[in-house]
Amino acid sequence: MSDSARSAAASEPTPGMRAPLSAIDILAFVCELFAFATLAIWGFVAWPFPWNIVAGIGAPVLAILVWALFVSPRAVFSVHPFVRALVELLVYASATIAWWSLGQAWIGLIFGIVAVTVGVIAGRRRFA
Repeated sequence: MSDSARSAAASEPTPGMRAPLSAIDILAFVCELFAFATLAIWGFVAWPFPWNIVAGIGAPVLAILVWALFVSPRAVFSVHPFVRALVELLVYASATIAWWSLGQAWIGLIFGIVAVTVGVIAGRRRFA
């Protein structure tokens, strides 16, 4: 085996092994959790009694389902990276709009900026 073949084989990950988590991976996960929690809070607070249970449980479940289908590392559907980014942006925008509708525009704005920045950095790392 030549040296170039050995170096190429050494750079490939071993099946079943993952690359170690980085700070960006952890921040992306925290943004995901914050978005899902935000949708739950919005559902329970923004709607009257019988519908707050439905919206408080349904909104984050729907967001988690969409995330699992298209964005997660083990996504069910393998989609183009731009579709993946669009779905991720849709979930983050939903959480931002939820904060705005609750009268907390600054929380929504700060979350939107942080989530999009982390998403762009994480997305660029996937292409590298």
